[in-house]
Amino acid sequence: MAAGSGLLFLLLLPWLVTATHSPPGCKIRITSKGLELVKQEGLRFVEQELQNITVSDLHGKEGQFHYNISQVKVVDLQLAFSDLHFQPQQHLVFNINNASISLRFRRQLLYWFFYDIGSVNASADGVHIHTVLQLSKDEAGRLKISNVTCNASIARMHAGFSGTLRKVYEFLSTFIVTGMRFLLSQQICPSLEHASLVLLNSLLDTVPVRNYVDEHIGIDYSLLRDPVVSADTLDLDFKGMFFHRAREDQELENHAVEPVIKETERMVYVAFSEYFFDSAMHAYFQAGVLTIELQGEKVPKDLEVLLRATFFGTIFMLSPAVDAPLRLVLQVSAPPRCVIKPSGTSVSVSAFLNISLVPPERPAVQLSSMAVEAKLSAKVFLQGKALRVQLDLRRFRIYSKQSALESLALFSLQTPLKTLLQLTIMPIINERTKKGVQIPLPEGMDFTREVVTNHAGFLTVGADLHFSKGLREVIEKYRSAPTVP
Repeated sequence: MAAGSGLLFLLLLPWLVTATHSPPGCKIRITSKGLELVKQEGLRFVEQELQNITVSDLHGKEGQFHYNISQVKVVDLQLAFSDLHFQPQQHLVFNINNASISLRFRRQLLYWFFYDIGSVNASADGVHIHTVLQLSKDEAGRLKISNVTCNASIARMHAGFSGTLRKVYEFLSTFIVTGMRFLLSQQICPSLEHASLVLLNSLLDTVPVRNYVDEHIGIDYSLLRDPVVSADTLDLDFKGMFFHRAREDQELENHAVEPVIKETERMVYVAFSEYFFDSAMHAYFQAGVLTIELQGEKVPKDLEVLLRATFFGTIFMLSPAVDAPLRLVLQVSAPPRCVIKPSGTSVSVSAFLNISLVPPERPAVQLSSMAVEAKLSAKVFLQGKALRVQLDLRRFRIYSKQSALESLALFSLQTPLKTLLQLTIMPIINERTKKGVQIPLPEGMDFTREVVTNHAGFLTVGADLHFSKGLREVIEKYRSAPTVP
């Protein structure tokens, strides 16, 4: 019996693992090519941080000699050999090898009654820095640098003394240079740790996690789990769920196919599943804004003439207010559904089209209520960091909810109505989707050379990266006022 239970558990184990793994609605992959660009910008940032190193004063006594070294400043850095690479499972490794740091400091020497003062140029050569950054998801679902491991060493250091007591300084140079090398090496890692845990994390705070898209809906870009790092890629799984602002805590279960990114040719890939788009349309449906009303002069004249001259002419004549203005209300009856195939992306919509007469100062007279089934083709593209959708009406079918006879009479209206809806309704819808939604990237980083590829159940956007702002510029802007959802 126990053996049978154990066998049953082993059979159910794959299902249990799948059930606890929530698929992402949005996935981002950064490749080694993208990391190379990040390294170039990051190296400039590291240079700026190391130039701000503060070294304590050095003073001491050897026999009758009293010396004091102060006002140590970094005047130049040569970081020619550097490397930034992925390290499984959650790390980035940043190495600087055989670098040199040029210093200038103030010297003071007292020997009996002799006093000497001046400046000294020094150089630290063979500087090696090994830094490991651990990446993880914080409680808010934001990517953060959670830990830093750093080792720094200086192979050689020398100082060029001059002046009346140059021989004396050369005698003391062993003590001074040894002390300076120790103090400098002790300041490198704390400076880089502060730069990572404080400054770079303030840059990651600019990534939108849970923010509002417009007055009706918002989006949740929280990470579902810690990042997954391989030797060549960094993968981030985001929830990618839109929500109605009046029901922010409501969850929409994800039954869509999980995006799978296999490409590595571009710097970055962003994948969106059908769930991403379905949740947006579900949120708008809950907000009650998937309704378009045209009345009076807003009704296209061609459409009004068409309705009055066809089957509806008989219905109009039955109404005592036949000359009253028309009102058309197109209302979506269920959340639209998105289908992504290698051949393209489409959206299925079910709606009601209610046609009424609106006599002045009298109750509206409903003439007909038609069921509408439409299929829209969707062109998804990226502009800057905004994902946008352009919709086009492809299939259109209307039928009566009252009788088969009316449905048959409506058949002749399908093509003219489709044309008029394409010209009047679709521009209104596309104007609403024109703004798009921001992709979760830090401020100052943008996409270039975007290519959209459709797959079965998801689509990917491959792109290269571009820094429109430097890391220092963004950090200085936001470190005092971190992003608040």
